[in-house]
Amino acid sequence: MKKVIKFLFGTVLATTMMVSCKKDENRVLFEGGTNPVLTASSTAAMVLLLANKDNAAVTFSWTNPNYMFNTGISSQDVNYVLQVDTTGANFTNPKIQEKAISKDLSVMLSVKDLNLFLTKMELASSVPHQMEFRIKSTLSNNGSVPLYSNVIKISVNPYLDFAVEPPGTAGVVYSDGNLWILGDAVASGWSNPLPAPYDVSQKFARAGGPSDVLHYVATVTFNATGGYKLIQTQGVWATQYHAMDGTAALSGSFEKRDSDPQFPSPGAGSYKVEVNFQTGTYKLTKL
Repeated sequence: MKKVIKFLFGTVLATTMMVSCKKDENRVLFEGGTNPVLTASSTAAMVLLLANKDNAAVTFSWTNPNYMFNTGISSQDVNYVLQVDTTGANFTNPKIQEKAISKDLSVMLSVKDLNLFLTKMELASSVPHQMEFRIKSTLSNNGSVPLYSNVIKISVNPYLDFAVEPPGTAGVVYSDGNLWILGDAVASGWSNPLPAPYDVSQKFARAGGPSDVLHYVATVTFNATGGYKLIQTQGVWATQYHAMDGTAALSGSFEKRDSDPQFPSPGAGSYKVEVNFQTGTYKLTKL
């Protein structure tokens, strides 16, 4: 009887080992890749001018990372992201800028494209900034196995610009613009134009004084629920501002467009509302 048990145990163990080996043989294992090699059409210092905004500024090109698995070179698509940061920040800056590039091995940036990176980072205009550029590659099925290129440094002197056109602005000509909040998340409701006293109590002020056309601030009492929009002209919906994400109550991005979604109420109470047209973002802080 003991011999029979020993025989059965040995057979099961051998079978288990064979199945385990087959499983190992069928596993797809990442064996490495080659970090992309990044080059630029020019690394000379750049002074960006509004008059040249549609001109090509720089073209970045890079090599294929050739993701390799034990089954051979990956047939999956590779996605690329151009990362832009200031020199010394080592791409850890919370305001780092990124541009997604699907599959291609090069990207051309116009003067406006390049300038907008620095604008969104809130870097001063008419001042040279030492910038760094690199490519991050990932497998497109799940964004896994990131590989990073070498870093290219370029001095860039930007012009004053904005991510979202400020109130009262036509093109890039700044003027005295106004900004109001309205909707069922606030006391006025959706009345447009705003009746008294809301035409005063729900109006924003320039955060940095009359000369600051890019930053607006207001103290607003919100209802527990509802939504709101921002308008720049009383009685006009066509030039309104709306949220990009209708669930982002305390911070997010916005655009100038007669469209939904609404900005959502952050909840009942008084909040400081900051609207930044330079970066195209907003922030609410409960008081």
